[in-house]
Amino acid sequence: MAKGHKDKVAVITGAANGIGQAFAKRLAEDGVDVAVVDIADGSATVKLVQAAGRQAIYIKCDVSSEESVAAMAKQVNAKFSHVDIVANCAGIFPQIPLEKVTYAEWRRIIGTNLDGTFLVSMAFVPGMKARGWGRIVNLSSSTVGSVVTGFVPYVTSKLGIVGFTRALASELGPFGITVNAIQPGLTVTPGATSRPPRAGFATMDDEFADVANRFQAIKRVETPADLVGAVSFLTGDDAAFITGQTLNVDGGRVRT
Repeated sequence: MAKGHKDKVAVITGAANGIGQAFAKRLAEDGVDVAVVDIADGSATVKLVQAAGRQAIYIKCDVSSEESVAAMAKQVNAKFSHVDIVANCAGIFPQIPLEKVTYAEWRRIIGTNLDGTFLVSMAFVPGMKARGWGRIVNLSSSTVGSVVTGFVPYVTSKLGIVGFTRALASELGPFGITVNAIQPGLTVTPGATSRPPRAGFATMDDEFADVANRFQAIKRVETPADLVGAVSFLTGDDAAFITGQTLNVDGGRVRT
């Protein structure tokens, strides 16, 4: 178990399922109370956190909306009085041929993935600065270092998160706040498995297995459980001197 988590409070977006849910469960096991933030029902994640002996609250929130994020932050502070950790996991993963990318779709993806990361982080930065301690972990994607097609808005948003992470780390380092990013590979989550498989694959299981076998050093499909050690480390005391970094957790698919 990582050090420095006991009785901390975390806000985790996209925590109703997938990677965000796995982060919530692990941090609760580390001793963290959790605000489960998602546009989808987060009651199952609340139960996982409570089963680990920690407090939890579910707040419905559209992270792309400034008003919704402000309302969420008010609810979180009313419940817990402060926030120590923010994990920005909310995101969408559509595959769209370039010629079919409308500006509205571009804005929807950028708004959720990149704007949402900005809005949620900034909602809790003032409190972290006042207390002189904080951990922000953003979710990028190793897709930004891969040769893929159909993901122009998505890759743009995820590489933007890397830039935001680096710049925010420079701003907040003097206040005892670290900001880092995690880049998963293709991970079995509801968002990834809900889309149709690419041409040539009968099912998404076949596509996942192909990616693992062809592009990863570790020849198995990635799951959310493969990422929880990274978030536990980056939000604890052992990572207090690590900031502005992007950690690939993708089975060796992309090297930086």
